[in-house]
Amino acid sequence: MEKRPRSFYVLSVVFALFVLFLYGPTITIGILSFQGPEGGLTFPMRGVSLNWFHELFQQQAVGDIWGAFRRSFALGLMVMVTTVVVSVMAGLAFRKRFPGSGLLFYATIASLVIPSILISLGVGLIFNQLGLKVHWATSGFGAQLTWTLPFGLLIMFAVFNRFDRSYEEAARDQGASAWQTIRFVVLPIIAPSLIGVALFGFTLSYDEFARTLLTAGSYNTLPLEIFGMTTNVTTPVVYALGTLTTAFSLLIIGAFLLLAWVMARRRARLGSDAGKGV
Repeated sequence: MEKRPRSFYVLSVVFALFVLFLYGPTITIGILSFQGPEGGLTFPMRGVSLNWFHELFQQQAVGDIWGAFRRSFALGLMVMVTTVVVSVMAGLAFRKRFPGSGLLFYATIASLVIPSILISLGVGLIFNQLGLKVHWATSGFGAQLTWTLPFGLLIMFAVFNRFDRSYEEAARDQGASAWQTIRFVVLPIIAPSLIGVALFGFTLSYDEFARTLLTAGSYNTLPLEIFGMTTNVTTPVVYALGTLTTAFSLLIIGAFLLLAWVMARRRARLGSDAGKGV
């Protein structure tokens, strides 16, 4: 067996430190959320219990945790659906060059390089100047789309650049209409990518703080509620909330990955059956 060079071990240590830096805070919060009833916000642990998770489901003196969770969940679904639909439509449209397509593309992705807090400030000011109410479901929704849509568009552009149009031509040769071609040919083929766009849209929205800060109005989303709790709550209940929200995010990611796996298995099975038929 060939001996590994010294650089391999050095890079391995660097990578391990990077992973520790990346996940260390989350792991620390997870551990501290299991503090005993007399535990505080720092180590050492004073017992181990589920007390602070139980406290989450009691009446809180500060904040509206579950109301904020419902708002974040609803906003995440709204952003996810809109991101998927607009990204697919834009991907189909940009397969052919049209006047102003380059300018429109760069204008769309420009929001990725603009500081998020400026986006939030700008959207909030526009709504105020137009006399519209600043609300998480309107201005907050629009501000978050400036974050999720560019990612969705970039994914769909990459997908359609590699898309084999002969499938569409074959469907049209068989008498399929344009809508039938999209519904029964294009969408099933790009379905795994749609799952990726949906996952991006939901998770980016669910966790977004800066672009919602000045556009949520009087009702906080969950990231804003957690931030407010850090200045008022002095017990590990905030850690328990962080642990639950992290677990929820991982659950959502796992559900999307499971869906992608099921679809891949189904496609492989259909391909195998078609091959046997031939």
